[in-house]
Amino acid sequence: MQQLPPLQKDLGGGFLIQRLLPSLEVRSVGPFIFFDHFGPVVVHPADNHDVRAHPHIGLATVTWLFEGAMMHRDSLGVEQRIEPGAINFMTAGRGIVHSERRPPDLAQRAFTNHGLQLWLALPTAHEEAPPAFQHVPAADVPGARIGAIEARVLLGAVGRVHSPVSTPIPALYLDLSVPEGDHVLPQLAPEAALFGVTGQVHVDGQPLLKHHLGVLKGPVTLRGPGRVVLIGGQPVDGPRTLSWNLVSSRPERVQEATEDWIAGRFPAVPGETEFMPFPGRPR
Repeated sequence: MQQLPPLQKDLGGGFLIQRLLPSLEVRSVGPFIFFDHFGPVVVHPADNHDVRAHPHIGLATVTWLFEGAMMHRDSLGVEQRIEPGAINFMTAGRGIVHSERRPPDLAQRAFTNHGLQLWLALPTAHEEAPPAFQHVPAADVPGARIGAIEARVLLGAVGRVHSPVSTPIPALYLDLSVPEGDHVLPQLAPEAALFGVTGQVHVDGQPLLKHHLGVLKGPVTLRGPGRVVLIGGQPVDGPRTLSWNLVSSRPERVQEATEDWIAGRFPAVPGETEFMPFPGRPR
């Protein structure tokens, strides 16, 4: 198992996240090209952790909270409160704009925020698909068992248990509770990795460091107790250009989207008056 340490980033206003993908050693795991972990952090009324309106193309985002809440608004007119245990899957396709803010009912009190936001590269045939948003409440996210390991199936399938989220590319995303003792985790996807959330899980006798991403090479033996997240799937179908929040198999498409954002040609988010300026030119 190769362990990837987090790289700390400031998204603005002191909102610090830990980025696991892309890294210098590993650019992607299956279709997952971006892995951000935030918290656990206590958000106070004076803190400005809101993520203002910003664009995406060529990818899908999936947001999963362990604690806290956030309010998603996008240029499709969707306004969705995101809470722990619910899956939120946004397909950017040819272009979408969204914001992620503190819910109004939490504006005047402190609360703990903790979660993950991952990006999946859309297959080249779907990069220019219409944008879409799917929300699955926590009660509708199915559970499965892998031996004695309890799994919540966020994306993909475990045996006959399928996530209700429809994705354009085979992807696996599981929240695993590993009990005490040794438990075999079979190879569930061509590429896969584990993220340590809580507790101390060992992988083939090697401790999976908390908030690190362990890239797997095949079936492994897990020793708990602890909670881990598994991601994986088929590799991305070719190289991608990633600049800021824009992803495409065609560098010229990223350049075009950059100019569109700078010129204000992306669709607006209803009710939003703030936006994030483009921080630089494409790499």
